[in-house]
Amino acid sequence: MNISEKPNSSASISLGPRWHLAMNTLAFTVCFASWTMNGVLVTFLVGNGLYKWDAAQMGWLMGIPVLSGALLRLPVGAWTDKYGGRIVYSLLLLIAAIPMYLMSMADNYTQFFLASLGFGMSGASFAIGIAYTSVWFSKERQGLALGIFGVGNAGAAVTSLGAPILLGILTQQGANLEAWRELPKIYALTLAIMAVLFFLFTRSKRVEHAQNLTIIQQLKPLKYLQVWRFGLYYFLVFGGFVALSQWLIPYYTNVYAMPLATAGFLAMLFSLPSGVIRAAGGWMADKWGGRVLLYWIFAITLVVLALLIVPPMDIYSPGGGMTAAKPGTVTEVTSSAIVLSEGQRYELKQKPETATLDRRDENLILPVFTQWHESVVKEGDKVVRRQLLAQGITYIYFQANVWIFVALIFIVGITTGLGKAAVYKLIPDYFPRDIGVVGGLVGLIGALGGFLGPIIFGYVLKWTGIWTTTWLFLGLLTLASLIVLKSAVKRGYD
Repeated sequence: MNISEKPNSSASISLGPRWHLAMNTLAFTVCFASWTMNGVLVTFLVGNGLYKWDAAQMGWLMGIPVLSGALLRLPVGAWTDKYGGRIVYSLLLLIAAIPMYLMSMADNYTQFFLASLGFGMSGASFAIGIAYTSVWFSKERQGLALGIFGVGNAGAAVTSLGAPILLGILTQQGANLEAWRELPKIYALTLAIMAVLFFLFTRSKRVEHAQNLTIIQQLKPLKYLQVWRFGLYYFLVFGGFVALSQWLIPYYTNVYAMPLATAGFLAMLFSLPSGVIRAAGGWMADKWGGRVLLYWIFAITLVVLALLIVPPMDIYSPGGGMTAAKPGTVTEVTSSAIVLSEGQRYELKQKPETATLDRRDENLILPVFTQWHESVVKEGDKVVRRQLLAQGITYIYFQANVWIFVALIFIVGITTGLGKAAVYKLIPDYFPRDIGVVGGLVGLIGALGGFLGPIIFGYVLKWTGIWTTTWLFLGLLTLASLIVLKSAVKRGYD
């Protein structure tokens, strides 16, 4: 790959690949933290009764920043190839700070929507960072370098863990709820400072062949089916990651009745490993290939999601009943037995006390089954052979143990982190001269997953009332990705 270099000062000439990788990663972390802010903020506003938005509306506010970030990824990727990452990254950070600040003034749903749409452009930073990182490293080292850059995804963990704590401090633990408005101001200031630092302490480096190409010519690789298949994979591993980074917070507060700060901490246990492990994923993709790594990732993810689909539940179901062995007359009915004429006695399983049935304070892993009988006859009734005397009741309690849930979600965080690195190892392998454009489109499709995810989760929850439909949707998407990957390899398209 031929590169043109334009040092912006004599002092900056010594700034090499590792420095620029560090700056790219730091800027991406700041952008990603800003991009996912609504997951915490919207949950806080609704949870404290400041705004009465339903699950679908919450899903839209969590998803709309992801949409604007997604739509910008393709053009900013092309601009980065053409004009260089230094100027494009700095401008993006600075411009995103403006609507982020305006978020602090929002007072109705439309204003929140528009401000979120504006600061969501920070999510386009990924396409810039991918292209700007790639030009500093040889093909053999790009997998690891891009994996390290992807650690910036941990910005979601910074927000999941830090934003609830910061909101608590700003609002004096709820005593002054309107002080939430300081949170977007802090994020805006951070974006602006990062813009200045990035411009001052990086230098320009661009893809030479892209200088003489029009935007239409730069988009030429998008005609290849491989690009769109990579987009599908990224829709799952990145889009699913972004969606869950925000959705897990209301999930924990609703399903497990956790405080916002605790929910944020547990959501961080998903997003932080997913971001950090991406560097290891880049190394693994360099060593074994992105395609092989994706096979294992999709298979493991599918198994874990299948385990997550079963919701916490209390089920009362018909069980084994008690029938008369021969005709007779009911002479006595108690909670423990039914007595018929001619000495017939039928022992009944008694219903435990309500306190005994309630197992919520216990730490359960497997479902608990409890059975009892309830009489359907009374004294003086005449019954015939095989007539039902007492119906069986089976009570099933499944706790969906929160620590098992956290462990499974941790695994999903690991697989999505590895998957993100694996997909972006494939891009320079197949399109070494068009990393910005192809990476931008794949990133766009992936970010659309982050946009659509909370919205789909919200609507399906609204329709079914079942939170675990989240895992059903992601499971079907994982199965589709695995089938497409296997089919492409079988037909020799990959």
